[in-house]
Amino acid sequence: KPSEIRWRALEALKQSPKGKIKYDPYWADRGEDIMTGYSEFIGLSPRSGAIIDHLDSPPKLQRSLFSSLSPGDSSPGLSVETSVSSTKSSFDITPRDLDEETDGHAKEDDVIVSSPTSPPSISLQSPKAMEMAGCIIKFEKKQREKAQMALRLREEMQKKMVAEVARSESEQLKRFEELMELKQRQEHQAIRDMMDREAKESIGRQEKLKEEHRHRMKVINLRLREAAQQRLRQAELERQRQVEGRERLRNLNTIQEEILQLNQQLDPSTLSKDDAPLASLTPLSARGNQLCSQVSEVVRRTAEGEFPSMGDMSVVERALQDMRALIQLMQEEVNKFQETKKKQLEQEQECQRQVELQVQQEAQKAAAQLAKAKAQKKGIQNSADDSTIKWYEELQEKASQCAQSFQDLSSPANAQTKKLKQELQKAATIPVSQISSNSGSQVKELFDKIDQFLSGQPVMLEGKSVSTSMHPQAQNFAFYKVAEKFVKQGEEEVASHFEAAFPIAMVASGIWEQHPQVGELILAHLHKKCPYAVPHYPAMKDGSTVEDYQRLLGYRVDSSGVEDQNSFLKKMSGMIRLYAAIIQQKWPFSSKQGPPPHALNHGWRWLAQMLNMEPVSDITSTLLFEFLEVCGNALMSQYRDQFWKLIRLLKEEYLPRIEAVTCAGQMGSVIRLKNFIEGALRSRTISPPKGQLSAGFWRS
Repeated sequence: KPSEIRWRALEALKQSPKGKIKYDPYWADRGEDIMTGYSEFIGLSPRSGAIIDHLDSPPKLQRSLFSSLSPGDSSPGLSVETSVSSTKSSFDITPRDLDEETDGHAKEDDVIVSSPTSPPSISLQSPKAMEMAGCIIKFEKKQREKAQMALRLREEMQKKMVAEVARSESEQLKRFEELMELKQRQEHQAIRDMMDREAKESIGRQEKLKEEHRHRMKVINLRLREAAQQRLRQAELERQRQVEGRERLRNLNTIQEEILQLNQQLDPSTLSKDDAPLASLTPLSARGNQLCSQVSEVVRRTAEGEFPSMGDMSVVERALQDMRALIQLMQEEVNKFQETKKKQLEQEQECQRQVELQVQQEAQKAAAQLAKAKAQKKGIQNSADDSTIKWYEELQEKASQCAQSFQDLSSPANAQTKKLKQELQKAATIPVSQISSNSGSQVKELFDKIDQFLSGQPVMLEGKSVSTSMHPQAQNFAFYKVAEKFVKQGEEEVASHFEAAFPIAMVASGIWEQHPQVGELILAHLHKKCPYAVPHYPAMKDGSTVEDYQRLLGYRVDSSGVEDQNSFLKKMSGMIRLYAAIIQQKWPFSSKQGPPPHALNHGWRWLAQMLNMEPVSDITSTLLFEFLEVCGNALMSQYRDQFWKLIRLLKEEYLPRIEAVTCAGQMGSVIRLKNFIEGALRSRTISPPKGQLSAGFWRS
């Protein structure tokens, strides 16, 4: 049936790839081709040929097909365009359908086409269909051209857009490169500016360093000149001291020679019994030997490399005078004896004269014995000898003159001078009060500060520069206050902490060596506060009160009364310990050779004079113990056998005298001294004192 065939043809077209194309009515408005987006191959079914052969073979089928495609024959819902499309399209008819259709037509018309050699007949469409098909083809061609034109326009537009984008990107890239170049130039400029600033700052720092270097060089040159001048002054003083020492040494040798010659004249063995009374000359000879021993002791010290001091020369000169007096006495005795003998010879025959002579001889013998006893007793004195007293008075006179030299500063007339006095006093006393055994570097720093201040160089005090050049009397004021502070440290600090004596004494010894006037003032202050350091037991003068005499002895007397004995002994012990530490220590950084300025020979002299004086209850035993505990090891190392003789003398002869004058309630210091001496004699050694500074201390 034709309608069935049409429906089959339409079904075939629907199932074909072309029949699956989606129709979009707006494709022309967008300028697109109708086939845009369709990628499959559009064509008829592979079986279209069989359908066409089938349509060409039976005329009835052809007629029915043409009649179905005629303008007047149209199925409901099938348009002319669909008909034309179906004509152009391939029919999707299976072989089974084709056979059924063929059999149907064969039965209807009884026409069998079996010749395969006959050419297939082509059925033509109607003119209207052909015209429609041509219009469709033209329309498709026109649309295709229009689509191609739109495609070309679109391609050109795309190319322009790509070119515009490329141009824009190129411009942006160019701007970016310019921006990066600008930033790079700015960074380079900033680096150059920074380098220029650093170079200027470096040049400024170099100039500042150069200026500081020039300033330091000026200061160093000034210090070098001052040091050179100081060395020249010290060298001149040393040369003068050497000249004076050699002169005193020559005088000493001359005096020793004269004393020895005079002593030979006193020797009784050189005289016969007929020339002089030997019994009366024996005490004079013993005294002459004592004087020779004194001089020999001074000479022995000079043989150890020291020059005789003024005190030694005073002792020697007084010994020479005593020796001359003994020679004069001997001559008088000889003259008397010769006159007596002459009388005896004249009155030899008279018994009465013989009796008188015998009585006279007995009287002379008694006088000799009395003189001998007096000579033996003369070793113990109630006061220091004349040379010691003279030395003590000279030091006190120098201290008094020094105090008078800065009268304007001691009693300031205005506020400015008063403020200057306070600053100078702080600069002199604060470094001394800061001396301790914490570290050697700190002690050396304080020594340098004190030395600079006393040398006239400026020192910093509470952020302000202070110098002795600020006032014409400031130099002596500084000397006086520094010496006073050293002694006060012994009175207070050393009295409380015995081991503090060594760092304080070490700095005091170094300052003494650099500034001898300070050393003399230290001794003057020490003797004034502790007269037992001379040693000297002052006597109570007529008309003086008890309080004045107690002050003279070293007691503190105020409105509350006199200080107690324990506090007094503790104070005296501190100052004696400081003195004992000074005489055995030398500043380790000194440029001078030889012993310290106030050496151990002064300690030996002090100990010997203490043993030559009558002991005083409580104070003598205390000071001897403190002195020997600090200085005993150094004296033992230097004087050896002589020291042990002195210690044995102290134990056997002097200790009983101390015990005799000490009451029962004050025997503690005596027992302590006795145990110390017995232990030293038993072990034949004295241990170094506690707190003594070692070599490693100065590396701390």
